[in-house]
Order: sequence, then structure tokens, then C-alpha cells
Amino acid sequence: MDFDEIWILLKDRGRVAHFYKGETEALWGTFTSEQQQQIYQAIKRKIDAGNLYLDYRPPYAIRDNAPKAPRIQIISADEYYRRYGTQTEHDGWKRTFLPDQQKTIYVKT
Repeated sequence: MDFDEIWILLKDRGRVAHFYKGETEALWGTFTSEQQQQIYQAIKRKIDAGNLYLDYRPPYAIRDNAPKAPRIQIISADEYYRRYGTQTEHDGWKRTFLPDQQKTIYVKT
């Protein structure tokens, strides 16, 4: 997605947007096309709604509306066993052996 498309949405929000154009363009270039589309749609939805918070500083508006990385949870094998009473994988947990540490952990994303 072209930077000009997002800039059209953000440039007239507040009186200071023009101070952030270079920073905003650099930040915009760090996202993939898919992420840019998601950010654009989220910002457009908020502007169209008219009553949802959107930061008047464009780089902050983009960061606030960027897709978040999935949260990764890690627990020890002992804790997993106490919780589930088994070593069988449940509820999205994946058993992982760490050979360098010679221990098993469970990971959930």
C-alpha cells in the first residue's frame, strides 16, 4: 500500500501532523503490505466512526493500530503436570524439549 493513502487519512488530524511526515513514512515502510492494509482499515474505521480514539500524531496512530504479535506462554513440565495431571498436550500447549538445558517445557501461542 502506498504511503500517500495513509497520509491522506492522517495529515489533517490535529495541527502538528505535518511535523511527523518523515517519521511516519519511515515507520510505514517497516510494515508488510498485509500489515499496512490492516492498519489502514483500522484507522479508517475509527475516523468513519467519529467517536473512537485515534492519536493526532500519525506515527502514534499507526503504532496503536498495528497488529500485535501473538502472546507466547511458556511453563515448565512440572507446572504443566500439576495443572493437567498428564504429559499429553492439551488446550493448544505444545511439548518442547530443550537439549542444551536437558529439560522439557510447554509452549502455547
